[in-house]
Parts: sequence; structure tokens; C-alpha cells
Amino acid sequence: MGAGVIKSSGAGGGSRRRRRGGRAVPMSEINVTPFVDVMLVLLIIFMVAAPLMTVGVPVELPKTAANALPSEAEEPLTVTITSDGVIMLQRTEVGRDELLAKLRAVAAERASDRVFLRADGAVPYEQVVQVMGALNRGGFSNIGLVTDIDGPSLDETGN
Repeated sequence: MGAGVIKSSGAGGGSRRRRRGGRAVPMSEINVTPFVDVMLVLLIIFMVAAPLMTVGVPVELPKTAANALPSEAEEPLTVTITSDGVIMLQRTEVGRDELLAKLRAVAAERASDRVFLRADGAVPYEQVVQVMGALNRGGFSNIGLVTDIDGPSLDETGN
């Protein structure tokens, strides 16, 4: 794992390395094989670990037939209402009385007014609409409701 030594073969010739007095000179080439081995191991570790890093608030989302929204460059703001009525701003629990103030502070720092609202299917509609009203008063007029796909489409065929 370092510099090697080239021994003199005794015969002259067109070698690029010149030897003085028949002594061996250190080889100045870098051996990249250990570096490549380590990088491949790290690549495998990250490929296995990356899907496991998705962290969020566990919520049982209702299912709909709506298409997914296009992704953005900025990480979207997510407000979650859990089944027991707890409101989460990203991954931080927020009380109902301080929700509006925190939303206004976040809206002042963000360029986008888009927010995703995730609500458990067991949460009453009244609570969801109240949080939507707080989002609107807080400066977020572009509200996307997050649902799971492959739900009922409510068309004539019933699919």
C-alpha cells in the first residue's frame, strides 16, 4: 500500500527509470486498487441504506384515484394531522394555538407558497378544514392534499 521498489535487472535498455550505480530506486506509481475496493464497498452500503432513510410521521392516508403532483427543487413543507389529532409541522409537533405563528414565520423564509397536508383518514373533516384555514391565513395558498393511490375513482364503471 505505498511505494514499491524496482530492483535492477542487470541489463540496460530503454527503461524510463534510470538507476544510479546499480541501486534500486523507489517506484513512484500509485496503486489505486485498494481505493477502488473501498469505494465499491461504500457504494453498496449507501445503496442498501438509502431506501431505509425515509423518515416521516406514520399516518394512514385515504386512497384516491388522483395523480401524483410534480416534484419541486425546494423540499416541500408538510403539515400532518395524526389519527389522534396531533399536528406535525414537518417532523415537529406543534400545538393548535401556536400553529399560525409558526406558519407565518416559515412562510416569510420560503420562496414557495406550496404546502402538503397529510391527514389520517380517521381525522374528522372539520379538523382538516380548520388546519387548511390556518395554512391559508399563514400565507400558504397552494395546498396539496396527500393521499395514497389506487383508491376508488367514483366513475360509472366503479373502478
